[in-house]
Amino acid sequence: MMTAAPPVTFDDIRQAAARLEGVTHRTPVLTSRTLNTRVGAEVFIKCENLQRIGAFKMRGAYNAAAQLSPSQLAKGIAAYSSGNHAQATALAARELGAHAVILMPEDAPRAKREATAGYGAEIVTYDRYTQDRTALGEALAEDRGLALIPPYDHPHVIAGQGTAALELLEETGPLDALVVPVGGGGLIAGSAITAKALHPGIQVIGVEPETGDDTKRSLESGGRVTIPVPRTIADGQALPTPGDITFAINQRLVDAVTLVSDAEIIKAMRFAFERLKTVLEPSGASGLAALLAGRVDLPPRVGVIASGGNIDTQRFTELVGR
Repeated sequence: MMTAAPPVTFDDIRQAAARLEGVTHRTPVLTSRTLNTRVGAEVFIKCENLQRIGAFKMRGAYNAAAQLSPSQLAKGIAAYSSGNHAQATALAARELGAHAVILMPEDAPRAKREATAGYGAEIVTYDRYTQDRTALGEALAEDRGLALIPPYDHPHVIAGQGTAALELLEETGPLDALVVPVGGGGLIAGSAITAKALHPGIQVIGVEPETGDDTKRSLESGGRVTIPVPRTIADGQALPTPGDITFAINQRLVDAVTLVSDAEIIKAMRFAFERLKTVLEPSGASGLAALLAGRVDLPPRVGVIASGGNIDTQRFTELVGR
């Protein structure tokens, strides 16, 4: 009996890495003796907050956009996002000479909205609590003849996101565990494919905010679960259900998902600022929060993806100054 080919392979991720060379940054990996002592493990932090547009999303957006035909690029690109994928798609479109139309929630962080517009994108807004962004995004793309690049549930996007873990593991060598923030599941899906291909025994552990535990619930129930749109400071993880493609990958490769509170995320943001000298947005700090809060039973060598740092000064001081 023949089995279906997986939607994303490790070879796809290697090809994405070649496609992204010279376009995205090879972000640094931070270590901290203070952090190691506090959590009882050797920790390696992949700083995707220092990626172009301030988050890992540039990897997937550009990998997807770069594979569109010249005729489609001429028609334009659409995306829907609370902020980081919006910026990434806008910049990828600009790099490729295409126009981008981005659907963003009305309450998207000001810094993310302004940056998206700054890259030349047209912004269309919606209410994340009463409207379905996927349906709106698909209708927008169809009406205008645009190529829709979703934020996570797309093979080319997932392959691009997997290059962050590839770079991390190329630098650190074998790790015992990899801790990854989970929103729609694209980053952890790509990371899990990479990690398990290079080191089959590695644990891949996802982290969600307590009020946004859709992936954890879905993995425990064996099928995709939909929850009310989460209300959390981690706006990049405020999603009601995992993606179809991402869930299938994560169901096969992710070992566990743990949860962190908003208060624990804030403590991690403060620790990163004061001890690591780096700025993380709430979603970007959730993996570190899981370590600092003791939410993960840590093996000796652990990698963490700090997924983003897009937060304006006022919001950062409001949260961290509490």
